[in-house]
Amino acid sequence: MAGLENGDNQKRTAGSSAPETDAELQTPVLRITQLDALELDSALEQLVWTQFSQCFQNCRPGLLTPLEPELRALLQLLVWRFTLYSSSTTVGQSLLSLHYHSTLSSSPRYSPLSSRQKLCLALLTAGPRWLQDRSHSLLLCLGLTSGGPGGDSGLLQQGLRTCLTLVSSIAQLASLVNFLVFLRKGRHPVLAERITGAQAVFSKASVHRDINYQYMNRELMWHGFAEFLIFLLPLINTGKLKATVSSFVFGGERANGEGGREAQGVWKECGLCGEWPTMPHTVGCRHVFCYYCIKSQSIADACLTCPKCGAEAGQPEPVRMEEEMIGRR
Repeated sequence: MAGLENGDNQKRTAGSSAPETDAELQTPVLRITQLDALELDSALEQLVWTQFSQCFQNCRPGLLTPLEPELRALLQLLVWRFTLYSSSTTVGQSLLSLHYHSTLSSSPRYSPLSSRQKLCLALLTAGPRWLQDRSHSLLLCLGLTSGGPGGDSGLLQQGLRTCLTLVSSIAQLASLVNFLVFLRKGRHPVLAERITGAQAVFSKASVHRDINYQYMNRELMWHGFAEFLIFLLPLINTGKLKATVSSFVFGGERANGEGGREAQGVWKECGLCGEWPTMPHTVGCRHVFCYYCIKSQSIADACLTCPKCGAEAGQPEPVRMEEEMIGRR
């Protein structure tokens, strides 16, 4: 009896796992979720490259520039080895509870990608980017850029450039068509996935987003606010605003203190840069500025005011001072 019950339980477990597996494939993945996974993968690649380049920040500048395409491709393949090759999912997909399913399999259940599919997906992802960055260098290595326009080398060079341009245009057109088909059907956002037969499906039957919509709305709001500040801050005259606030808050005290110092003839500080005035000029008030400091400010701001006292500034005029020569007997 115990053996029969165990057998029935195993059958029920097997029967219950099949609908879950079918539900994983039948549940459509949102288009925005697939695009978010691609963006997360791209951000990870950029983060890895940034961390790698910082290891050489104390070396000679431009040390990694000659080998940058190869290093980027190598790092991308290294990430692919420990993510997609090991578990049939990328980092972005794992964060969103997705993984790749092989559409070339005839089984209705979930089928992971084969090693050949993973390798083709990696080559189709990193290969075209490397070839695009190295196309000119490859022509140089083949010695096809030194010939004149009338020789055989020039004709071969022109033919190769035309072929590369044609292939690049066809690839971009195919990517565009694939993306339009993805928007229509919701599968294969990248052309490499369609070629290799890799489709993103849910890794769990009932999926809850790790990143909820409240967090996303908050991030979108802060990003919009940051972009608004980036647009607004260059339009604000911070110097004029600072002078207005300081004259409103500390106007009387600063005026008295500065008047006492100026009465003693101490004009040793530019009102803008704070250094000893070079070619001292004034704009109608009692403060002195370097010529280049006040001239650049007057060109940038037509309604310039003195940053010290807030008085309206006129045309910069050189300071005329009378000097007395006292001789010693």
